[in-house]
Amino acid sequence: MDNTLVEQFIQYIRASRGLSERTAEVYGKALRHLSAFCTELDEGLTWQTLDTDILRRWLSAYMERGVQARTVRPLLAAVRTFYHYLLREGHVSEDPAYKLLPPKVPKTLPSFLKRSEVDRLLHSVAYADTFMGHRDRAIMATLCTTGIRAGEILGLQLADVDLQEGQLKVTGKRNKQRIVPFGPELAATLEAYLAARRTAPDAPAGQADCPAFFLSAKGKPMRYEQLWKVVRGVLGSVTSLKKRSPHTLRHTFATIMLDNGGDLEAIQQLLGHESVATTEIYTHTSFAELREQYAKAHPHARKEE
Repeated sequence: MDNTLVEQFIQYIRASRGLSERTAEVYGKALRHLSAFCTELDEGLTWQTLDTDILRRWLSAYMERGVQARTVRPLLAAVRTFYHYLLREGHVSEDPAYKLLPPKVPKTLPSFLKRSEVDRLLHSVAYADTFMGHRDRAIMATLCTTGIRAGEILGLQLADVDLQEGQLKVTGKRNKQRIVPFGPELAATLEAYLAARRTAPDAPAGQADCPAFFLSAKGKPMRYEQLWKVVRGVLGSVTSLKKRSPHTLRHTFATIMLDNGGDLEAIQQLLGHESVATTEIYTHTSFAELREQYAKAHPHARKEE
């Protein structure tokens, strides 16, 4: 299948839709995989002749390999968004994804660090006194103490970080901006990172010309894969959780805020949730923790043996 329309679509969503770079990458990868799947199935297939049954077979192939519904749903979202674009541009006359329902995602409570693990993360992890070491420390502290998303920390520019006022200007989903405060401890960590970025022997060449706040070793804006590798590696030293991702730290931030009396609507604003209903999952998380502690401590909560 001809992928010219796919590349045009990816350029369009980057420029006009306000979707994150991460979303553009996921959509592009999904559509190119669908294209290869269709070509293997029938070399004569085009985006105009692709039908609902073929899309269903493509999604089923993922599910049969054990891919979780949470991973499959963005694939269908990519196809739907793509065909909305094709319809509007007059490239197709109907949307084959219109009747497809996304697979149901089982409701699970988010994974988060325990208080002792957070303390170890912020105060006990040994980072090298290098540009990379200071960068990794600053990344982990920022994610843990502000709760911003992976795409948001990757999108931070130097001009978005105000050390004097202790605040970040964060660009979230659909290019919506919000101000997220932070304390003096994170300010000191970020200041140390910026100093290392300028003067450390391993500081990347040409870094002064890059406006991105967090840089790779080559002086380029960090990619999601690089961020994920840093987070997973550091979390592996402080927790036994299987899920060790930037979102784990976002969940941790929200849970800590709630457990310490944070107002639900304030937490919603800090996280950039459009609806407080999204934030309410953390009340269930805290209640689950409370129930566990009750079951352990109260003699009448235990089952008779």
